[in-house]
Amino acid sequence: MNNNQPINKPSFALTTPLYYVNGLPHIGSAYTTMIADAIARWYRLSGHPVMFVTGTDEHGQKIQRTAEQNGIPPQEHCDTIVHSFQDLWQKLDIQYDSFTRTSADKHEIIVKEFFQRVSEQGDIYLSQQQGWYCVGCEEFKEERELEEDKHCPIHTNQKVEWRDEENYFFRLSRYQQQLEELYESNPEFIQPQSRRNEVMNFVKQGLQDFSISRINVSWGFPIPDDPKHTIYVWFDALLGYVTALLEEEDEVTLENAIKKWYPFNLHLIGKDILRFHAVYWPAMLLSAGLALPKQVFGHGFLTKDGRKMGKSLGNTLDPFELVDKYGSDAIRYYFLKEVDLGEDGDFNEIRFINKVNADLANDLGNLLNRSRGMLKKYCTNIFPSINEVNIDADNPVKQIAMVLPKHIREAYSSYNFNFLFTNILTLISNCNKYIDDSKPWALFKNGDQKEVEIILYVVLESVRFSAFALAPIIPKISNKIYHQLGYEFDFNNKELGSKIPISEEHWQWGQLNINPNLPEAEPIFAKLQLDYDNNNKKP
Repeated sequence: MNNNQPINKPSFALTTPLYYVNGLPHIGSAYTTMIADAIARWYRLSGHPVMFVTGTDEHGQKIQRTAEQNGIPPQEHCDTIVHSFQDLWQKLDIQYDSFTRTSADKHEIIVKEFFQRVSEQGDIYLSQQQGWYCVGCEEFKEERELEEDKHCPIHTNQKVEWRDEENYFFRLSRYQQQLEELYESNPEFIQPQSRRNEVMNFVKQGLQDFSISRINVSWGFPIPDDPKHTIYVWFDALLGYVTALLEEEDEVTLENAIKKWYPFNLHLIGKDILRFHAVYWPAMLLSAGLALPKQVFGHGFLTKDGRKMGKSLGNTLDPFELVDKYGSDAIRYYFLKEVDLGEDGDFNEIRFINKVNADLANDLGNLLNRSRGMLKKYCTNIFPSINEVNIDADNPVKQIAMVLPKHIREAYSSYNFNFLFTNILTLISNCNKYIDDSKPWALFKNGDQKEVEIILYVVLESVRFSAFALAPIIPKISNKIYHQLGYEFDFNNKELGSKIPISEEHWQWGQLNINPNLPEAEPIFAKLQLDYDNNNKKP
């Protein structure tokens, strides 16, 4: 490893949503955070300084009501739920850099300074708000958005409430033209394309000023100079991203918060909160004179067994139970591989077990086991000096492998995990075919030792490269593979890459250097078994 490699790559800052703490974390929250973590890990591994922000949104009427129903103060409710998010992220090997909470004292200072900036621009005024309000969304709904019998299309088990009250408003309408110009001049600002089209269609219908305060809601920050009003939860929560960037020793000011990592390269969110991030948030930032994020990416929803998940349906998917039963790598692998980012995706336990077992145990795991076994049997665990130049250009695996570094980088930088997995699984399947076709056992019997060594080198180097490429997604399995090939890497070390530089050789195919003192070979992934108590079908 080259520890003197200079760090001069641009920094990368990304966020998940700040998760609303009305209830325990669900699989949708875990899905977003696993994706963000994989992206952050890849940038770190590539030598980029990274700031990965996640955290919790803790204000609003919904939380106030839930706490009242449970007979506890809102802060106590929030503290309990926040710990559950932090526990789940630890179980899923999430390596965030900043966990921000909107109930923090420093956040109130940032919100009020931001509010003052926007107010000085003449973009905040007092008026009357009338309309249908969804407490679940913490948002007023237009009548055309509602389902039958005045139900919210997102919180289908809740009727909206009619509100007629005095509110402070933000002049969103003032930024109609600037937002349209932003979307037109920067097509990458909203992704994927379907989300961009959705936002552009919404904006072209004409933007209306939106309410940024509530009355009769005590759980939140009061409006400066008018404490009977509480700052609307979304106007408060979005600024949690900025508060997260403050260093511990900094005086709490907007200028200090944005001095290093701002603006964000990526806000990764669910499509249900796209409007807040792609319309309200950039307009607020324009008003305050702050730079806009580089991209907002809205992913799809998850279903279970082809049906929408919900407590009323009795088909929720508990992420704690899932990771305790199957392990973090299996969960991370399935959701990033089987759900096309940006599209809706489904979880079925039988399909999950079959897919993960086939890819990680049967294909990748078996490839390492059989090649390690042949290395011990035919080469006594030792290779002569071989590298990429010793492998013929027409070698079928080499032809695939030599273009992979470029493809892998393209896949991660564009968040195209489908392209990533297609490339890696193609390499693995061709390695298994290469062994079957070339028959190293027959070559060894005939005394063709050099050919045997080339075959094993090609296969083991492909396994190494696959482990390195998949390390941001399955770090524990990648650690096991690297260990069995004689490396001492720890892919769960956050400093690996961005602070402890990795030689570029690891990103290239053809660099394997087998250690003569390899550990004993052992399975890298134990096959998953279906819980027969809860399922009647065999995987």
